[in-house]
Amino acid sequence: HVQLVESGGGSVQAGGSLKLSCEASGASRYCMGWFRQAPGKEREVVAGIYTLARSSYYPDSSVKGRFTISLDSTKNTLYLQMDALKPEDTGMYYCAADVRVGRYLGQGTQVTVS
Repeated sequence: HVQLVESGGGSVQAGGSLKLSCEASGASRYCMGWFRQAPGKEREVVAGIYTLARSSYYPDSSVKGRFTISLDSTKNTLYLQMDALKPEDTGMYYCAADVRVGRYLGQGTQVTVS
């Protein structure tokens, strides 16, 4: 079992920045990431990181160069630094953790860019 608690969402003007945090506890996680669900759209992966290799990936090309995922193992915390935010970045952001038996998601934190 894994517990994920996100924080750091909020409302910001276009061009601004936000930093999301996700504190994790429980089973060992081999991969962690952030998903986004915009209104009326399916949930999609924004960024991910392999916990041992610390290699990151950004499947959503629209965030490359603007978002940075990082992991602080000493604090068991995953981060997503979001810069140069755009209105299309608006959505609910979920922290995810992949463990041996499956994937866990947090409760989500809302990001609104106007």
